[in-house]
Amino acid sequence: MTTGIFASEALLPDGWARDVRVTLAGETITAVATGSTAQAGDIRVGALVPGMANLHSHAFQRGMAGLAERRGATADSFWTWREVMYHFALTLTPEEAQAVAEMAYMEMLEAGFTRVGEFHYLHHDRDGTAYADPAEMSLRIIAAAGATGINLTHLPVFYAHSDFGGKAPNPGQRRFLHDLDAFARLMEGARAAMTRPLDRLGIAPHSLRAVTEGELHALVAAYGDGPIHIHIAEQTREVEDCIVASGQRPVERLMAHFPVDRHWCLIHATHLTDTETKAIAASGAVVGLCPLTEANLGDGLFPAEQFLSLGGRIGVGSDSNVEISVREELKLLEYGQRLFHRQRNVLSMGEGSTGRALLSAALAGGAQALAAPAPELAVGAPADLVALQDRLGLPGGADRTLDRWVFGTDVAVADVWAAGRHLVHEGTHLGRAAITGRFARAVGAALSRT
Repeated sequence: MTTGIFASEALLPDGWARDVRVTLAGETITAVATGSTAQAGDIRVGALVPGMANLHSHAFQRGMAGLAERRGATADSFWTWREVMYHFALTLTPEEAQAVAEMAYMEMLEAGFTRVGEFHYLHHDRDGTAYADPAEMSLRIIAAAGATGINLTHLPVFYAHSDFGGKAPNPGQRRFLHDLDAFARLMEGARAAMTRPLDRLGIAPHSLRAVTEGELHALVAAYGDGPIHIHIAEQTREVEDCIVASGQRPVERLMAHFPVDRHWCLIHATHLTDTETKAIAASGAVVGLCPLTEANLGDGLFPAEQFLSLGGRIGVGSDSNVEISVREELKLLEYGQRLFHRQRNVLSMGEGSTGRALLSAALAGGAQALAAPAPELAVGAPADLVALQDRLGLPGGADRTLDRWVFGTDVAVADVWAAGRHLVHEGTHLGRAAITGRFARAVGAALSRT
């Protein structure tokens, strides 16, 4: 079965084109014709752009959005937020975790994300014992992706320690923990369950705090041909603790002891020296930025202008899923740089549209980080498409449309296709009512146990 989409304008690999007719067959784009006319049965849209990859998500945290916004007797920080997160993580059943993931993935599709990188560390039962199927919770993530239709790069987390030097884990981390043999069984189960052709499997050594160097070398040796994602240098305390434990900063240590290359995605990498910034850019690794979560947690600002000027690669993710929005992640990425540099249009890198520059960088970096095909409207590419519509009915304007989407409110996501399936129509996912109901029941049940 083929589907025809007629777009008033479309962002093709060589730039914007008018009156573009795109034909889909199954999961693939089979034809792209410019200067065309609509045919009977075509779906008519405004501006058509490639779907975005969300390179960093903890789906279960969607269920606690807004629940950690209370200050206690001490200064609030990432570390106090983490205790709230641990408490919530210990409440969820597998069924509830799937319902929460479905809600997050549905909202991602409605926002214009067509692929998610699930940095998944909720592995075991609530008391910390392994399920009969060691991949039980991964199977729930895979099922949620299938139910909503989003493409998945699944990144099971290896987590074994509470801090640098292989310190014993604390009780709040009991659902996360593996040794190398148990992790291998998890990976086998996840691989067997991932049957959709566009889905991918990688690994996520949680951080240099949670993984010893010996364990990380073993993981890279076993799984280094796929995506490798790691949290690093997110917090100043993390940097200070790493220096005390090893004499080196986290990024400095990682780059000195491991073969960091284009397979790697360094999540946050917020606190860097100039030398570290240059080293990451030269390695070909992607830095995974999550501006909404980083702002929510008070992490700090990544040196994006310097990194991009060095040829560095970035993508964006929704991380804690406190808010899920392509446009807000891109906008806040730019606004943070404006506040720091006290300039405007910082990440346009000197010329042209800032919206276009942000979109292009995040599309390329996200796809690389998640081992996904190139995100483009071209014959043979996966049919992962986002249609933007002007709510005011104003005529399109190529890059101006992107700028008005990212930095305004009048252009919004109208339709989304992932792997050729028309999942979002007029801004609403086809399964919204049922998914929202399951989510509400799951979060209600989890909170009743807190």
